[in-house]
Amino acid sequence: MVAKREVNGGGEGTALIFTYGTLKRGFSNHPLLQDLIRSGDASFVGTYRTAVKYPLVCGPYKVPFLLNIPGSGRWVHGEIYSVSTRGLERMDDLEGTSRAHYERLPIKVIPAAEGEEEEEEEAGFDAAAGLTCAQAYYAHGNYAMELWKKNGKRGLRCYSQKETIGYVKRKDRPQHLTFLDHIRFFLSSN
Repeated sequence: MVAKREVNGGGEGTALIFTYGTLKRGFSNHPLLQDLIRSGDASFVGTYRTAVKYPLVCGPYKVPFLLNIPGSGRWVHGEIYSVSTRGLERMDDLEGTSRAHYERLPIKVIPAAEGEEEEEEEAGFDAAAGLTCAQAYYAHGNYAMELWKKNGKRGLRCYSQKETIGYVKRKDRPQHLTFLDHIRFFLSSN
């Protein structure tokens, strides 16, 4: 089920998508969202964070993965976009949802205040204030728990430029292997 909400003139058939990694502004896959914005298939809504803690980790080639393990990790910061059905098809293709790379599933988020510190968030959290139901691309359940263990059960608050050091774009990765092969090798390496 896709979360629907009218945003910036959007309407029926739009979904709110929480982006936390390479789809954010200033990162390598954001040109897809820029194309969708130009064609009228997406619009920027705002900066948000998860309403509960989730693990955000890096996998092979410093690719970010949100893990569907609510209550673990940290509050994850990202951006919300309102995306049309046509735009979702393009995003699903990028994220490999039909190839078991990622799964698009519901997530609850709230507006993020600039400069929020995690301790302050916990103390002053009001679950009802600005709560929004959206969707996010999570690491597929087939390998999510192994990614969590491989990262020492430590998650990131935000995928930032610091985490992108060592990121390898899809076109620059070994092409004779599938993305799932890359994940398997990453998980089995020391």
